[in-house]
Amino acid sequence: MPRRYDPERRQRIIEAAIRVVGEKGLAGLSHRSVAAAADVPLGSTTYHFKTLDELMVAALRQASEGFAKVIASRGGLEDARTDLATELAAWMGEWLAGDRTGVELEYELYLAALRRPALRPVAAEWADDVARRLAHRTDPVTARALVALMDGICLQVLLTGAEYDEAYAREMLRRVAGGG
Repeated sequence: MPRRYDPERRQRIIEAAIRVVGEKGLAGLSHRSVAAAADVPLGSTTYHFKTLDELMVAALRQASEGFAKVIASRGGLEDARTDLATELAAWMGEWLAGDRTGVELEYELYLAALRRPALRPVAAEWADDVARRLAHRTDPVTARALVALMDGICLQVLLTGAEYDEAYAREMLRRVAGGG
């Protein structure tokens, strides 16, 4: 039987990996579980991603697009008249109000970098990207501190199941940014 040309197969495998991690956690991620979820032969997953780390890098890169999409859709950083703390607090609120499973998945893959060095550069890309976006509104050190604070607030909300408190986030971000 001739090989069927399937240009979308790699993307389906990445999406399947994200679903598998969302349903079973990282412990449930294997080439076999992803192949079953993507409805592709096992050899397809190993052809496109030689190792699980390669597959996790692709999944993390795609999953981290969620926060970037929120940033891009709001566009408030471009206007210097926009209050930085208010804009950042609103970003987090919009992101956390979305699909919570997707947000949790993003953090699960992000935190997997603690044990999987291959993921560290991709995990750092997220923080670097947000800090770069903030750098024209503040200095680079403050931009990194704001990213760390946003990360911490989001993790606390996810880990405790607490409601996101936008007023608290705005006040803390304002303090770090030097406005309060």
